[in-house]
Formats: sequence, C-alpha cells, structure tokens
Amino acid sequence: MHDHAAALRYSSTRRDIVLLLKKLGAASIQQMSEQLELTGMAVRRHLIALQKEKYVRISKQCEHVGVGRPSFVYQLTIAAEQLFPHQYDILATELMDEIDQLFGEDYINQLFEQRRNRIERKYETAMLGRGFEERIATLAAIQDKEGYMVTLEKNLDGSYSFEEANCPVSQVALRYRQACACELALFGSLLDADVKRMQCIADGDTKCLYQFTKRDT
Repeated sequence: MHDHAAALRYSSTRRDIVLLLKKLGAASIQQMSEQLELTGMAVRRHLIALQKEKYVRISKQCEHVGVGRPSFVYQLTIAAEQLFPHQYDILATELMDEIDQLFGEDYINQLFEQRRNRIERKYETAMLGRGFEERIATLAAIQDKEGYMVTLEKNLDGSYSFEEANCPVSQVALRYRQACACELALFGSLLDADVKRMQCIADGDTKCLYQFTKRDT
C-alpha cells in the first residue's frame, strides 16, 4: 500500500467519502454532505485532498435547476481501487496449487521461467541503448510503477542497493520460491551485473534488498 493509501486509513472522514463514492458511483458535494452529515465546506476540503492524491476526479457538470453556480459530480479514479481489499493473491495461489497438482513442479518451473522471459523482453525495450547506471534507474522506475515501492542508492564502492519495500506477489512467493529465483535471474540478465539478494520478504524480512555490482568487461 502506498503512503497515501496508508494515510487514508487514519482519516475517517476521507475513508467515509471514498466508501460512499464507491457505493454510489458518483455524488455531488451536497449529496455527500447530507449522507455523511458534514458541512459542504468540510466535504469540499477532503475532496480537494483526495483529488491531489489522484483518488477522486470531477466526472461531469450536472444540470442544475434555477440560477446559481452548477454543482459537480465526483467519482473515484482507477487509482482508488488500491484502497479496497482484493483477493487476487489468494486466487493466484489457489490456481498455482491446482496447476501443481495437475501437472507437477516441472510445469510450475516452466510457468515462472516463461513469465520471466516475457517480463525481460518487455523491460529490455525500455533499456535499449542505455548504460549500466541508466539501466538500473530504468529498472527502479519500472518496478516502482508496478507497485514494488523501490528505493535506489549508490554505495561508496560503486555498487547499488536496490530496495523493494513491497512485493505484489508475496503470497505466491511464500509458497512458490521460483518467483524469487526468477526475479533474481531477471535483474542479473537485464543489467548484465552481479546481483546478490541481501533480504527477502518471503523469508520474513520487511523488504527485498538487492546489491547490484557491474561486471568487469
């Protein structure tokens, strides 16, 4: 969960607004004010904050009756989906279990290897013509966008520390460590670097931490 999502948990009013918009699909400030028993000014203040966090957008201008300024309808954005519980990881793990029972571990290994190859082809396109440091920065940006919450630091010895504070596939990785092995191999291949995993969420650590060192040419 991103920092904004974590912060939302501690704002009961914003949470109520998000839940109401999820339920109604769209609502005006007046509707939210009436439903939540808040002043229009209070609702507007929280909506502005939610818009800045990319969780709420103005959907359209409503037709209004009589004179005066028109009201606006607010809706949740796609980004707001991360604020609600999902069971994708449970479904993925259950499907992997079924595949394992039907076809065996060799087939599971092939699936993860095929996934690694697909991701590698995709990432390589973004790294074409880039040097070692640019490749690492590109990898960090891509993984961060995919939800891994990456922090990248250059060490005094010239190596890089690559930290992933979140693992979107952690539940699968806990049962099928091929996921971790494939990520390790993926990084090494993409960067043409020596890659060491220092910490791993699937091992009970709070983060996945890698060290990248450029290979001597």
